[in-house]
Amino acid sequence: MTTQTVEQRFQALRQTLTPAEFTCIEFLIAKAEQVEAEDPELSARILVRVANLKKQLMSGEEQVASSKPNAENQNKEEQKPNNMFSELLSIFNFPLFNFFTCNPFIALVVIPTLIFTLYQSFWASERYVSRAQVIVQQPDGMATMDASMAVLTGLGVSNTGVADTELVKAYILSNDMLKYLEEKLDIVSHFSQSNIDWFSRIDEQESWETVYEYYLNRLDIYIDSNSNIVHVETQAFDPEFANRLTQTIVERSEWYINSIGHQLANEQLAFIQKEHANIEHKLQQAQTKLLRFQQQYNLLDPTAEGAAMQQITYGLEEQISAKEAELKSLTAMMSSSAPQVVTVKNTLAALQSQLNKERAKLSDTKNSTISVSEILNQYTDLKVKMELALQAYTSSQISLEKSRIEAYRQLKYLIVVEAATKPHDAKYPDVFYNITLFGVLATMLFVIGRIVLLTIQELK
Repeated sequence: MTTQTVEQRFQALRQTLTPAEFTCIEFLIAKAEQVEAEDPELSARILVRVANLKKQLMSGEEQVASSKPNAENQNKEEQKPNNMFSELLSIFNFPLFNFFTCNPFIALVVIPTLIFTLYQSFWASERYVSRAQVIVQQPDGMATMDASMAVLTGLGVSNTGVADTELVKAYILSNDMLKYLEEKLDIVSHFSQSNIDWFSRIDEQESWETVYEYYLNRLDIYIDSNSNIVHVETQAFDPEFANRLTQTIVERSEWYINSIGHQLANEQLAFIQKEHANIEHKLQQAQTKLLRFQQQYNLLDPTAEGAAMQQITYGLEEQISAKEAELKSLTAMMSSSAPQVVTVKNTLAALQSQLNKERAKLSDTKNSTISVSEILNQYTDLKVKMELALQAYTSSQISLEKSRIEAYRQLKYLIVVEAATKPHDAKYPDVFYNITLFGVLATMLFVIGRIVLLTIQELK
């Protein structure tokens, strides 16, 4: 083989290597030993490359430190770049850097994993977890009334309570809860203690938004979909504070659930009571108008009394008609001064006077005669209005009682299933799990990056 052919094979080999591998002496020596049996000329050419690299390593600092004959005439501004260049060369020519360059897996995976292991094992602060379980319950309204009232008010309908448990979870995770905990326990001071490792604590000067995010990271709330029990888990850096933190959260949540239940019940009941008072006032007005009408015409029951007076009027009119007929017949046979004629006339005048008197009973305050039908019409109108007001009052009374029962049903209570526990052993950090996860993720990222680099070199 000619020299040109050997050089071509050497350049082809160079294209398959990364820059780090092409400048790694150990790797090139191993590569020369690998191809020596098949291509001794290429192996010799690789060893020439190795010899050149060794010469560069040995003479690199001397070449940079040596100056030309006219170096003393150069100004200070020209000497600074040379010094910087020599420092860079000394860094890249450092043997440990060359070792990492030839072994990227150790540099990018093994050493970071070892550092993370030291942090998790000796530096990371222990975190204690306190747990509590609560559930929202409502009173059983079926035990306070009979079956008919229970059907009327709609009791007995199943209520899953999902909305209530979600409300408890939302309040615990809210900014209002964090403000209350800060006022009650001063949790920012606890989580910013100097004895906590730098990665686990917060700064007392951090913004409130950062403190809120940190609070969410130290709190775990989840709901059991089968039993609707709310599980509360809090993390702290000592057992006593973790227990007090969980207990305070449970007590504040109980206050919140009770307060909103009473508030909703009172507002609903107040509205119904106001409407009931308006309807009761209308009923009183209708009764007053009807009573005044009866007093005005001196009638207890205008319907019955009107019928009686009408009957009397009809009787008097019938008698008057009979006497008028009798008077006509007598005047036809006798003189007007005859005793019988005078008697009939007197009787007729008396009947006519009595008829006028009966009609006068139906007169108003202005003494204007009105018909019985008009009085009955007015009385019927007032009575219908009163009956409608009475019906509205009865319905309002039922609604008021129903609202009271409904308000009782809306009262909710937070029942503690499991009180806040006091931890004895630290649950976090989980050293073995964290180290394993870190190593696996670092290895995966290294493999992905290696594949990407090899793919890019293959496409060149």
